[in-house]
Amino acid sequence: MRMVATGLLVAMAAVYVVSRQYVGLHPAVGYVMSFAEAAMVGALADWFAVTALFRRPLGLPIPHTAIIPTNKDRIADTMAGFLRTNFLTPQVVARRMGGMNLARAAGDFLADPNRRGTVGVRAGVAELFAEVLESLDPERLGEQVRAGLKSQADRLQISPLIGQVLQATIADRKHLSLIDATVRWAGLTLEANEPLVRAMIHERANALLRWTGLDERLANSVLDGLYRLLAEMLVDPDHPVRAKVEEGLQKLAHDLVHDEAMRTKVEGIKHEILNSPAVGAWWQGVWERLRRNLIATARNPDGALSGQLGGALAELGEALRKDPRLQTQINRFARRSAVGIANRYGNNLVRLVSETVKRWDAVTITDRVEGAVGRDLQFIRINGTIVGGLVGLAIHAADLALS
Repeated sequence: MRMVATGLLVAMAAVYVVSRQYVGLHPAVGYVMSFAEAAMVGALADWFAVTALFRRPLGLPIPHTAIIPTNKDRIADTMAGFLRTNFLTPQVVARRMGGMNLARAAGDFLADPNRRGTVGVRAGVAELFAEVLESLDPERLGEQVRAGLKSQADRLQISPLIGQVLQATIADRKHLSLIDATVRWAGLTLEANEPLVRAMIHERANALLRWTGLDERLANSVLDGLYRLLAEMLVDPDHPVRAKVEEGLQKLAHDLVHDEAMRTKVEGIKHEILNSPAVGAWWQGVWERLRRNLIATARNPDGALSGQLGGALAELGEALRKDPRLQTQINRFARRSAVGIANRYGNNLVRLVSETVKRWDAVTITDRVEGAVGRDLQFIRINGTIVGGLVGLAIHAADLALS
């Protein structure tokens, strides 16, 4: 477009030179020459105006030129103030979001993600999400996520929580299946390690028992007794050992909730686990697998939305589409959240805009603003050429009429 505008100026100059040679040949040539002459003036004037916005024309130190680079700091503050006043005030955000049904839009997308008009948006958001995950340092990001989870876990008192869960489990008699499973596990473990138990009994028996062979009978008696005990515990719900186990579980649940020493001990174990290097390494591996799965999901959203996950999201979308009360609650929450963000972080956002523009050098801000306006700048020059020529025609016609 710059070449077109410049070419039009050169063409007007050529027309002027040629028409000037034949001005007396015909009255119409005077109109052509006047049009070309005025068009050159208009083209040069608008070229100067456009150029003066971004740089000094021909490099000459003409006052009030290179306006944008010279005043970039003031422009940055003005842009920031404009954003803060017109976009990031709580009143503007609330009024704008008051007419938006975000819940219904989310429901439409979740219920039919391949609907026309949403495919491009979904692909763009997914690609952006994948690129953000790939660009961030995985170790540093994983460490930050782990630090955030660890901070939340540090503030959470897990001892009362475990105790309350255990109390509820005992009250609902759901602990009985756990005791049965433990008894079965003990029986299988004893069976798998029977040679080891026999060897321990033989080693601890005295020489007389080994000489008479009573150590083998002793081992058989011990193992038979253990097997019988486990079998009786499994078939008899009122077995005394089971009662002792249940009593111990009830006491443990009570101590986890009410005993300060127990709570302190559990919290100490929790802190040791959270600060363990092994847990940190484990979490880093979990986070890396999660990050790669998220990237793969973002790269292939159609595959991610198939199966049970896709069905669950579709059901959620239908609920959002058909339940006005749910829409009202979600929209109210979104509106309050947006207003809170604008009120709390609005100044930080506009300060970010202002400081970013101020850090740009003159060449950067010139290229970016000129590139953003783009072709329209050259249309100003083209329009100036045409309008100037038309004004020249009008002046020439008026001059002939008056003479």
